[in-house]
Amino acid sequence: MLAKRIIPCLDVKEGRVVKGVNFVNLRDAGDPVELAALYDREGADELVFLDISASVEGRETMVDVVRRTAGEISIPFTVGGGISSVEDMKKILRAGADKIGINTAAVLNPQLINEGSQRFGAQCIVVAVDAKFNAEWNDWEVYTHGGRKPTGMKALEWVREAEQRGAGEILLTSMDADGTKDGFDLPLTKAVCEAIHIPVIASGGAGKPEHFYDVFDQANADAGLAATIFHYKEISIPALKTELKAEGVEIR
Repeated sequence: MLAKRIIPCLDVKEGRVVKGVNFVNLRDAGDPVELAALYDREGADELVFLDISASVEGRETMVDVVRRTAGEISIPFTVGGGISSVEDMKKILRAGADKIGINTAAVLNPQLINEGSQRFGAQCIVVAVDAKFNAEWNDWEVYTHGGRKPTGMKALEWVREAEQRGAGEILLTSMDADGTKDGFDLPLTKAVCEAIHIPVIASGGAGKPEHFYDVFDQANADAGLAATIFHYKEISIPALKTELKAEGVEIR
């Protein structure tokens, strides 16, 4: 069994880290480069940067932030937000990112997954999926544009397609659980983990160490991602890892 990973997420808007609840009410959480360096020192296994205001100026800001961060850390990091072409991917990888996260662009142009995977290798391509429960369908629906647009696509069908097209990993965010700190969305995560054969990073809802234990134990996620609890020092990464190891979780 592969060791589980703990991944802090930095949502970056106009060069600053922000955090909200259910994708709204954002508040400032600090400087991305400083936070990244701190998490590297604390033993995070990887980092995810999401440029959530990926406008034209946001993209350039992000390249600069990526470049500065790459000089400060030694762990792999994934960058997503506003990446819509192989050229964009190349620019971010050249700036020092290890993996590329694509979400809206992949839904609008699924061929982008194939192209990125063929050009840079599947291990570089992380397809981020924002999913919300649709009561009418009794199933989960994929949303794009930072959780603002429902797509009419079923999450399980989309993750299977992403895998077939060459994604190396799925970053799965439950919009229902995001920022609530009530725990990861176990039914959604378990369903996605069972539908595909590539690693799944669970995101949305982490509030305490047992939430990570549950998502590893009950849903079989490969990694747990969180933002709020790390940014506001509610749980430190070393304390979380110590607790998980005590529960018998194989951790890096």
